[in-house]
Amino acid sequence: MSEKIAPFRADHVGSLLRPPELLSAREQHQGGTLSSASLREIEDRCIRDVAKLQEEIGLQGITDGEYRRTIWHADFLRQIEGVSVKEGVADGAGVARKFQSGGQEIERSPTRFYTTGRLERSRGIETDNFKYLASVTTRTPKLCIPSPTILHMRGGRDAVDKQAYPDMDRFYSDLAQVYREEIRALAELGCTYLQLDDPNMAYLCDEKMRESVRRIGEDPNQLPRIYAKLINNCIADRPANMTVCMHICRGNFRSAWAAEGGYDPVAEILFNEFKLDGFFLEYDSPRAGSFSPLRFVPKQKKIVLGLVTTKSGEMETADQLKRRIDEAAQYVPLEQLALSPQCGFSSTVLGNNISVDAEVAKLSLVVRVASEVWG
Repeated sequence: MSEKIAPFRADHVGSLLRPPELLSAREQHQGGTLSSASLREIEDRCIRDVAKLQEEIGLQGITDGEYRRTIWHADFLRQIEGVSVKEGVADGAGVARKFQSGGQEIERSPTRFYTTGRLERSRGIETDNFKYLASVTTRTPKLCIPSPTILHMRGGRDAVDKQAYPDMDRFYSDLAQVYREEIRALAELGCTYLQLDDPNMAYLCDEKMRESVRRIGEDPNQLPRIYAKLINNCIADRPANMTVCMHICRGNFRSAWAAEGGYDPVAEILFNEFKLDGFFLEYDSPRAGSFSPLRFVPKQKKIVLGLVTTKSGEMETADQLKRRIDEAAQYVPLEQLALSPQCGFSSTVLGNNISVDAEVAKLSLVVRVASEVWG
């Protein structure tokens, strides 16, 4: 894995803690006292600063910190024609989301996604945002977008309008077409590093969530293969110089998590049937299980080990990380491995319970250990 080709030996998942200035500006915008243009100017300035910070830390893949989003998935998916987003609605439908933190259960009604009409991409979704990011870094601009599976698994067949889509094959086909068009436009702008964020593949490893999937009429044993076909269709036209990876975690809301269980139920299909270049895998706690599912990883794919937690400021040591990398290397050759935090630092605008200093320290540790392990 050349350090010039993503995923990088030292990498990160994407979202970063929002600065107070940006949080204040977003509140003012929501309250109607700050224009959209003024908000974007502040976002631009903050993104320029955080891109510089990532460069100073020594990262090669530079993100915009997801600074233009309030939540990692909804801001993207709601821009697709035919999608309706409902946040904080406890309607009893869909796959359950109960977040855990410090032994306490956090009740949170998940964001619901409904397909109310034919899916279409009427305009660029992340194209303008990518152009700006690319203009403020001399390194590789990395774009993170939600996986298309999010639009299905939250509610299954019942969340897809039967008049618009009497046939689910057409739903998946149209959804893939939206992603293909967006990815093509991003490629034309010079995007060479794309990440699909997909906690669903980890949720399908949790028996409680697998039961929730059954309750909405879906088969948790079949969904990985259905989703592989969907995502392969989405990325079918990507150019040869574009790396596409998937990030998989067990939920990330203000340092809380939603699922647990090793990758065993999905590993063989995930690593072999998804035509992706690499996988960012959460491995910061026993909730993720052992490294043994990595035995299914084929030679040409990369695994980015998410060994550094973003859920607390407690610091890992370099020796701890190196021991864990050695353990993983029993299943996947060292040259196919890389290192990152297990998730973003701020999947929602609220951010995790961690300081900016700790965020910087953890990213710096990733860079230092990667350099010591891989040279």
